[in-house]
Formats: sequence, C-alpha cells, structure tokens
Amino acid sequence: MLLVHQIPPKPNTFRVKIWRRLQKIGAVAIKQSVYAMPCSDHSLEDLSWTLKEIVAGGGDGSIFEAHFVEGLSDEQIISLFQNARKADYEKIIQEANRLLANWSSVEGDQGLPVKRSAHLSRLKARLDETITIDFFNASERGTADILFKELEKVINNSKPVKIEGKGETKNLKGRTWVTRKNLFVDRISCGWLIKRFIDESAEFKFVSQSRYNSKNEELRFDMFDSEFTHEGDKCTFEVMIEKFRFQDKALNLMAEVIHDIDLKDAKFSRMETHGVKALLMGLVAARTDDHLRMKEGFAFFENLYAYFHRHKD
Repeated sequence: MLLVHQIPPKPNTFRVKIWRRLQKIGAVAIKQSVYAMPCSDHSLEDLSWTLKEIVAGGGDGSIFEAHFVEGLSDEQIISLFQNARKADYEKIIQEANRLLANWSSVEGDQGLPVKRSAHLSRLKARLDETITIDFFNASERGTADILFKELEKVINNSKPVKIEGKGETKNLKGRTWVTRKNLFVDRISCGWLIKRFIDESAEFKFVSQSRYNSKNEELRFDMFDSEFTHEGDKCTFEVMIEKFRFQDKALNLMAEVIHDIDLKDAKFSRMETHGVKALLMGLVAARTDDHLRMKEGFAFFENLYAYFHRHKD
C-alpha cells in the first residue's frame, strides 16, 4: 500500500510533522514523497488519517494498492521495513544495556525503586511501539525482549534461570536444543559451542515465538526464561561459557567479539569484530534457512576458534 503526497515547502515545521507521523505508523520511504506500508485495514486507516492531515495543511496526495513488477522486489521492500525497525531496536538495546550496567554496578546510581520503575515503563512503551510497527519480525526484537526481561528481574530481585550440576555436560547428550528462528550471531555461536563442546549429538529446533515451553528433554537457549539466555549484560554465549566452566582463552576472546556484535555496546572493541559481523551478515543474507545458517555457521566459528588459538592476546 502506497501513499504518494505533495506537501507545501513552507512551513518546514509542517513537513517535519508529517515525516514524524509517517515514522510513527511504521511507513517507509521508497522514493521521495512515496511511502509504503503492508496492505491491511490498519495500514489503510493510518495512511488515510495521515493524508487527511496533509490535505488540511494545504497539501495533496493519494493512497494506492500497488504491486511492483520492475525495480524494487518484495524482498527489498521487506528489507526496508526490517532495517527501519532494526535501528529502533538497536536504540532500545543500547538503553537496556546502559540500565543493566548501571543497576548492576556497586558504584552505579542505583536509584529508588520508583525511579527504576519509571525508566522501565518508558523503555517498555518504546519497545511496545516498535513491536506494533515491526511488520516483518526484525531479528533484533529477540535481543530487545530478553534484555527487557533482565531489567524486570533486577527490579523484582529475581534470579536468572540456573542449571543444576554446573559445569557438567555428561547428562546433556543427544538432546534437542531449541531457540528462536532467524538465527544471528549469538544463536549460531551457541549452536557451535553446544555441538563442539557440550553435546556432539545435539539436534536443533527453531521456533517462531520468544516464549516456548520445552517438551521431554528439550533445552532452550537465547529465549525468554530459557535454561541458557542473557544474564545481566552478558550474551548467551558468555553465559554458557561460565555455566560450563570452560577455561579456554580462545573461547573467551570469541565471546568478546560475539558480545559486541549481539549487544552493540562496544564493550571490548576488538579489531576482529567488524570483520566477523560483516561475514555473518553475508551468511544471513545468503541463507534464509536456519538449518543452513547453523550448518555453515559451525564451519565459520570453528575457523574463528582456530584463529584465536593462535592469537591469544
């Protein structure tokens, strides 16, 4: 669904107002003065109100149902929506990481409970607004959800999920390991870690929901309330290394790279990070099937592990 508009050049405040309105409803610009939204009754209502506002301000426009036969493909348009929401989620992730670091630090400004709740409410409002206009499930939503859950745990003084028999792997053989679809750095690297050091007979299952009730002897990772997930300001890969007490410098260096890519906080700022991220983004772009992403990711992280064995500094 397309909105094509003409807005008077003056006053500039009116143009900015309409631009902000289009951002708020989740429309993306595909050309100058041409905005797209998924075809739905809700989108039509939002665009109709926006058009009414444009006309009331002295502009003009039309709304179309459209199908592109040349130029932009459906996949490219979907990517525009996902990239827009990616930017929104990344801001939320950065703010959540900042709050986690502050609330977890002895020296940090701990703040009164009411102050923390106010911070959390504002962040929740931003997250809910972004989810509402996340029409094509940007992969960063999972990380934002998990970090928000960690902030709730801090406020409620609840403990993260723990695994009995810390450090033991012998009872974790031949399991099915469950995580969210649309794999990226943390889930792919955890899959490699599981297969390489924990459960060489592991099978993987990918589900669409962030919350999933495990069945039989399934184990979940990088999901809400799962056996292995983010804790504080640590990504799931870091948490698994700690839980299983792996004393391996190469794994610790890998964890620094994975942390910075996943949490986007430049905590470690290793020189390898940008290159690893670029290669993983290439893998994700080339492979939409999660089983293929995981399989090819194993080879990638095996090579990265070999690299850090030679460069342990």
